[in-house]
Amino acid sequence: MTMHVPQDPSLIEVPVINLTPGMYVAELDKPWLETPFATQGFVVNNHDDIEYIAKHCSHVYVDTRRTVRVSGLNEKRFKPRSGHPGKPPGVGIKQEFSRAKVDFESASVAMEQVFARIQSNRRVNVGAVKQAITPLIDSVLRNNEAMAALARLKLKGDYLFQHSLSTAVWAAVLGRNLGLEKSELMDLALGVSLMDVGMCQLPTELLEKAGKLDEADLTEIRNHFKYGVKLLDGSEELSRSTLNILVCHHERHDGSGYPQGLKGNAIPMFARIAGLVDSYDAMTTERPHAPARTSYEAVQELADLKDSQFQASLIEHFVQTIGMFPTGSIVELNTGEVGVVVAQNPARRLRPKIVLVLDADKRKLARMTVIDLNKYAESKDSVSTHWIVRELRAEAYGISPDDYFI
Repeated sequence: MTMHVPQDPSLIEVPVINLTPGMYVAELDKPWLETPFATQGFVVNNHDDIEYIAKHCSHVYVDTRRTVRVSGLNEKRFKPRSGHPGKPPGVGIKQEFSRAKVDFESASVAMEQVFARIQSNRRVNVGAVKQAITPLIDSVLRNNEAMAALARLKLKGDYLFQHSLSTAVWAAVLGRNLGLEKSELMDLALGVSLMDVGMCQLPTELLEKAGKLDEADLTEIRNHFKYGVKLLDGSEELSRSTLNILVCHHERHDGSGYPQGLKGNAIPMFARIAGLVDSYDAMTTERPHAPARTSYEAVQELADLKDSQFQASLIEHFVQTIGMFPTGSIVELNTGEVGVVVAQNPARRLRPKIVLVLDADKRKLARMTVIDLNKYAESKDSVSTHWIVRELRAEAYGISPDDYFI
């Protein structure tokens, strides 16, 4: 168990058994991401909250300045509707998706301006990038499926800045699954969002070249990390782990990457994460020289690259995080019906929750119906009657997945 010491000396350490309703829990005895609490900091509402906290912590740190008076009703013993303190009742992917979409669109505009500055030979505004991605990290901490769905759906726009944004989200989603703290997620997402800024120094005709790239093209593209480091040289806002991403995100597990040919654990962890999500996002995005793959096809390809291009355990964590059929993907069932994946089943990644959109004859359904494929799983007494046979291309049959989260 990782012990956690708060930085704020004004916080009071309190054994969980001594908590009372109304106290504000500002810190735990371990990092927040090692617990199921959805937000960092919450008011203890009732004795059920205290019992829930006791399952995960032996002591907490209370901010006495934020203690509130709770009503007699809150002090009664009843189970919080949210399932645990720190998460507003009823907040799920639908509610978070609406909020996350605004944050994602704002971040997209901000990143477009950042890349436009670079293309005009002005310095990278690291502060603006941090400001753009902070709401995305907060969203991932609240509900990582909502932001992951947005990264999949992608807004239309320049590949470079949209890729920088979506890969930052994938990195944060994976980082959360790996147990990184918020400050670490910020460093990770910042580095990933900036790792391709050097591409702005390459000729436009090279970036937009259709068909297979020749050796001269590849050599020039591989220099983008040098240009990126030069653009960010002297920035005091970047940590060493963030800079490692810029330099090492094309290193590969078996030593076949560049620029140094590093192997295995010699590659910094954040750079290993960056390389994996960079490849996944590139695979699932339409580019001038390569068609987009479905997420399922990309995951299958990544599986073939275990312990060659990428660390096997890291791939497994990533697939566990996003699912074989990620939230937001369009899928066809064995019945011929077509639907959109709207939630994952963590224990059974091949059986997510789906909203049915088309019937077996590919006609639009009059009523929206959500089915949980996990309920159709095989058992001793029955066989599965519904399962996914394939993932369809983006916008198949004119379906816009984001319509089914709102």
